Amino acid sequence: MNLLPVEIKVNIEGDVAAALSALGTSGRAMSSRRIWFAEERAGIVAGRVPLLDSGVIVRFRIGGGPDDLTVKLRPCLREQLVGRFSAPFEATPFTYKIEEDWSGDNRVLAASLVHGHTQGMLSAAVKPGADPATAIDAVQDQFLHACAPAVWVDGLIVLGPIHSTKFDDVPLDDLDADLEAWSVAGLDFLEASIRVKPKDEDDVKELAARAERRQRQLKDAVRDRGVPLSEHPENKTRRILTALAEANA
Repeated sequence: MNLLPVEIKVNIEGDVAAALSALGTSGRAMSSRRIWFAEERAGIVAGRVPLLDSGVIVRFRIGGGPDDLTVKLRPCLREQLVGRFSAPFEATPFTYKIEEDWSGDNRVLAASLVHGHTQGMLSAAVKPGADPATAIDAVQDQFLHACAPAVWVDGLIVLGPIHSTKFDDVPLDDLDADLEAWSVAGLDFLEASIRVKPKDEDDVKELAARAERRQRQLKDAVRDRGVPLSEHPENKTRRILTALAEANA
């Protein structure tokens, strides 16, 4: 049975530094990166995010190791993932993932094609005035044309940088969670996430039930440490991109 991993995310409100301390990150190794997103220039001028509204995310990550450029479809439908993009694969320098993305009550399918680059190779693509679309390679272009043919990726502008601080595998009760803080333009967000992988004996119902249990455990583990969860229905990507679009309009 072709079951997919489930990435479960919870957004955290309030003082990010205090929340990170309460969640046990003190003394743990962290990684720091800068993140940019690409959007349609005409949309940003109008304070809109057309690519994001069409379910397409173009993200650059630089620093703390190799650069990477991700083209993601979220939300998407399984039937729109066609040809070589109908199943996950790894073929250096590419990693293609398909997984369920659970954030609060929102459960969607996400497909992402990541192209790893030598450190510093993507810096030119995120400079002011640069066209970030030129960094999208032929395989990522094929992915978009095959799986999101109605979306035209052209005339883009970069938004950022967003400063990211990430702690991997932080123990929260019997869970190992990744904690990632984003900071830009006076906005601070913190997300805790875990991944639930299918087991050989799983069927659809068993995997969903196990993921739901893990989602409850993650929420409880965060709350039990005195850290409030966000009631905001939108994920951190949309919240930050919307704020950046409004600021750049």
